[in-house]
Amino acid sequence: MSRDSPIASALRVVSIRAAKSLKSPKSSESFLSLSSSNPVTIAVDAMGGDHAPKPEVEGAIRAAETLGVKVILVGREELVRQELQSHSGWRELPIEVVHASEQVTMHDSAAKAVRTKRDSSLRVASRLVREGLAHGFVSAGNTGAAMATAKMVQGVVPGVERPALAGLFPTMAGTPVVVVDVGANVDCSARMLAQFGVMGEIYARVVLHQANPRVGLLSIGEEEHKGNDVTRAATPLLKSLPINFIGNVEGRDLFSGKADVIVCDGFIGNVSLKVSEGLVEIIKHMLQESLRATITRQIGYVLSRAAFTDFKKRVDYSEYGGAPLLGVKGVCIICHGRSNANAIKNAIRVAAELYRGGVNSRIEVELREWNGARTAAAD
Repeated sequence: MSRDSPIASALRVVSIRAAKSLKSPKSSESFLSLSSSNPVTIAVDAMGGDHAPKPEVEGAIRAAETLGVKVILVGREELVRQELQSHSGWRELPIEVVHASEQVTMHDSAAKAVRTKRDSSLRVASRLVREGLAHGFVSAGNTGAAMATAKMVQGVVPGVERPALAGLFPTMAGTPVVVVDVGANVDCSARMLAQFGVMGEIYARVVLHQANPRVGLLSIGEEEHKGNDVTRAATPLLKSLPINFIGNVEGRDLFSGKADVIVCDGFIGNVSLKVSEGLVEIIKHMLQESLRATITRQIGYVLSRAAFTDFKKRVDYSEYGGAPLLGVKGVCIICHGRSNANAIKNAIRVAAELYRGGVNSRIEVELREWNGARTAAAD
């Protein structure tokens, strides 16, 4: 890192204050602000993914070229710069490198990694957000470690009990549905599900630009009396919120387009996500097998290649980037471990949109208003 880099100078201050600041999370008001004249700045954990740092570096370059954002690549400096050298013209882009001596692997225990690897690329990226040197961070690394690090280092938005991961699923309506939670919280209370509804609805409005998102509660039937104790208790809470709650939805509605936001606990959400990923893979595999079966089918494929390309794009996870961890201060986007450069670029795009849309402040305000209304009604 060059001596005149503003990030380098700032990090010297951060390193001195790190131990003290990480023990006592600041309030949202005390976050340092980057100048409004500067572009949105996103830190990328360059050592997180299965094939790091190649896709992280390439994705960062694509983002800096096309999205009007600044990118800070965090990782082992010599490896990151070596990968950057394979891309001509990167020095003219708003890209900086911040050194981190350690790496959290997919095999590391999340809790142990957070405690012991204090100079990991993941933790340093999160710290940049905490200290106001970046507006958000992106990681394709260990999901558990990324969530734990973001919660501990950046802190949680006031009013949020537990942050939640928001996943995007393709639908027959042509627009994706936001599913919250897809893995952050295996066990949830009814109140947490209600908060997920608020956070998912804001995400749909800000990032997907849906004016009045329809919010549904995932259950085993459309009738209110169906489901378990938690879903039945969550229904009146969701009804009391200032959102367009449409009641229970079923598993098939994940893809029907009936709802724009679907709320569920992290266990059900993660199972749904993994089943969906497997289903997409087998459909693609079966299509390829069928199309190769005869010469006639191969000719038919050539004639309809544009349609198949469009299909692949609609179900391609890399088009959606990653899953935002809603409810933490700053922005945190967690990507699939095998993310390619396109996925990293789109994750940076989503991170920038979440920051520009003021998602955290909206979550805080709407939850505060809801809590205030419930307290007044109880009195």
